[in-house]
Amino acid sequence: MRFRTLPCLLLLAACNINPPSLRATWREAQESLPGIAEAETLLTGAGFDRRAEPPEPDGAALRLWLGSRRAHAMLVQATGERRLWRTPGGFAVATDGARVVATAGLSQALTASHQEGADPLADPRALVERGRSLRRQVDIGAADRQPGGMRFGLRLDCRLRARPVPEDAGTLLVEERCTSPQLAEFTNRFWADAETGAVLRSEQWIGPNLPALRLEELSPAS
Repeated sequence: MRFRTLPCLLLLAACNINPPSLRATWREAQESLPGIAEAETLLTGAGFDRRAEPPEPDGAALRLWLGSRRAHAMLVQATGERRLWRTPGGFAVATDGARVVATAGLSQALTASHQEGADPLADPRALVERGRSLRRQVDIGAADRQPGGMRFGLRLDCRLRARPVPEDAGTLLVEERCTSPQLAEFTNRFWADAETGAVLRSEQWIGPNLPALRLEELSPAS
């Protein structure tokens, strides 16, 4: 997944800084998704399956995993490094650079992601010699998007550090360990090209009580 990181994108309709066309597309994707909460049903309904690998898509796509289930997500729209992807079953994920910044279609949604200052993932190679700290905030909500299920401004204090992968000299592993006063701690992982610093694949937190979302570029976006 050859991403360059830009400042975090807020892709929900409530965000005022999004390009109108991208915001409208994201709202349309959300409103078309069923608000189902049963874990087994929602993963299957969103296009995730334990069976054989899905057919190769025609166009830019991501390969996704949630636990043992997998799916592919096609590119719906792109504005610079801001991208919106969707599975055939309706799960939607928004990325900004290497980061997942919003999701829709599961029992919980990551509705926004903010960060303070430049993202250290802009150059994972610099994290080998010296780790970096990053403060982030996230908003999460229930699938039905009712006000009572929304939680805004949840603070994340994160520390990023990179190291070479012993079995693959050409790859760096960036681990981002995050703690929060409101959420359980978690670790995001990003595998990057040691020569260029481009992120190839990742494993990222997308909300409490959900498995980490794993992403890998299946075919590149232009």
